[in-house]
Amino acid sequence: MKIGIELLRDPTRVLDLWKRLSAKTFGKQLFARAISLAVPYTGSISPLVLELEEGRAKVQMRDRWGVRNHLRSVHAVALMNLGEAVTGLAVMSLLPPGARGIVRELAMEYVKKARGTITGDARVEVPAGSGTHEFEVTGELRNSIGEVVARVRARWRIDVPEADGAAAAS
Repeated sequence: MKIGIELLRDPTRVLDLWKRLSAKTFGKQLFARAISLAVPYTGSISPLVLELEEGRAKVQMRDRWGVRNHLRSVHAVALMNLGEAVTGLAVMSLLPPGARGIVRELAMEYVKKARGTITGDARVEVPAGSGTHEFEVTGELRNSIGEVVARVRARWRIDVPEADGAAAAS
């Protein structure tokens, strides 16, 4: 299977790439590596995508020395990074070809110290139609025993080009 860097940088192809890789042996790890290459800062938390479907993402981050703070828990910014990654994948899974998206605002409510493996889960419905849309995506980050350690709120902006059929009808 040939995976070019351009495929990794096209946000509208994220779900296609996931579908191609996730069922294969080491496919989830390969997908995680691809995400880390396409978005290097996200790669700093070594995310592992567990599930990705239209409008939903579930991403895991291991607790390791590189993401810890002085209190021996997962650093607030590492949790924020996971929150952005999980909301972003949920959004990107729904974008039509040619669309672009960017985070405009991130907010995090820290509920308790995060220790152990942390799993983020986000769901979204992207506004339909061409044009520029701003909307909010929420998600939760949970520890390995299912306790909420943080809640993320991300404001995303997407630009959706007119469909070819709509442009031809004008």
